[in-house]
Amino acid sequence: MPDRSRLWPLSLAAATAVTALGAGIAPLRRALHAREGGLRPSHFPGGPEDIWVGQVPGVEAVALPPALAGFACRNNRLAEMALGSDGFAEAVAAAVARHGPERIAVVLGTSTAGIEETEQAYRRRDGAGALPASFDYAGSHDLQSLPAYVRARLGLRGPALAVSTACTSGARSMLEAASLIASGLADAVVAGGVDSLCRLTLHGFASLELLSRGRPTRPCAADRDGISIGEAAGLVLLTRPDHAPPGSPLLLGAGASSDGHHMSSPHPEGLGAVSAMRAALDAAGLTPGEVDYVNLHGTGTRANDAMEDRAVHHLFGDGVPCSSTKGWTGHALGASGAVEVVIAMLCLEDGLVPGCLGVAERDPEFRSAVAIANEARPVRRVASNSFGFGGSNCCLLIGQAA
Repeated sequence: MPDRSRLWPLSLAAATAVTALGAGIAPLRRALHAREGGLRPSHFPGGPEDIWVGQVPGVEAVALPPALAGFACRNNRLAEMALGSDGFAEAVAAAVARHGPERIAVVLGTSTAGIEETEQAYRRRDGAGALPASFDYAGSHDLQSLPAYVRARLGLRGPALAVSTACTSGARSMLEAASLIASGLADAVVAGGVDSLCRLTLHGFASLELLSRGRPTRPCAADRDGISIGEAAGLVLLTRPDHAPPGSPLLLGAGASSDGHHMSSPHPEGLGAVSAMRAALDAAGLTPGEVDYVNLHGTGTRANDAMEDRAVHHLFGDGVPCSSTKGWTGHALGASGAVEVVIAMLCLEDGLVPGCLGVAERDPEFRSAVAIANEARPVRRVASNSFGFGGSNCCLLIGQAA
């Protein structure tokens, strides 16, 4: 691992997001201020009944370039929507002009990849049980399909890596991106995450009895009863500050841990979460009191939210406001950490603490400063948490440029 002092800070030179609220940052910003969520009753074919999801409108109609048709799947269509939003592809093209295509890397997180494409192919098996000849596993289902598609779509020739650490994938990709830059293997990195709805994920979480039923997810609420799954894409262009537009927000530091407490349940006292948050603060050279807002992982399950409250209170006490934004987007799994970096950037720019959506009463046992209404206040630094199955923990610190 490169010397930590060489890793940080990095500039978030460009960013984009596609969520259930729409393509691009503008609908996400509007919804956060208006407190209007993107979750709807699920009509996803073959999915569980009586749940709400964050389904991206229009993704089925997205066409990939003909030369890249072998990459066609729901996940890569989401990536294509992101590449076409917020001038992101143009920002990458400018980085290519500056550094050369071989100096731009791609590191992207995903957990579902193109599973939904394989589900469709399985239903089209012939009488002998063979999958359709048109089905391209490597181009669609494989985890590497996502970074390979984005690399080809942008005309890049640097390293292309997939990160799949469950729900920390999108955040963890930025740690790996920082290592590539610090090691001299890249001058800029397209990082983030993309995850798409599929039947395996929806039925899998339903079998664990972790889905909210009949209503959208309500993280940190006294009556919370589970997750609403979403799909999304969140992409950022990471580079050294002297290679970014003036005033670009900064990735100040990051921390990760793996406590391995349980395959699907967090450590009840949040020991791994505390370790990741403390490592992020140390990497950024900050104290807890210098953070203005904590974007919680906040999935809406009883165990996860209670654990995170204990962990956040342990480090930040009750003086730093915190909330989960998954009431707007749903839990986008491997894309959630990347989308929430974009949300953190909006909080910095707009001076916004977005209170948890749809919460009538916060859990009375929580001791951290959970916000359930929007608050306008100066926000200079945001800690963004991501936690995943298997005890994977990650925290990113995002801040304003000096």
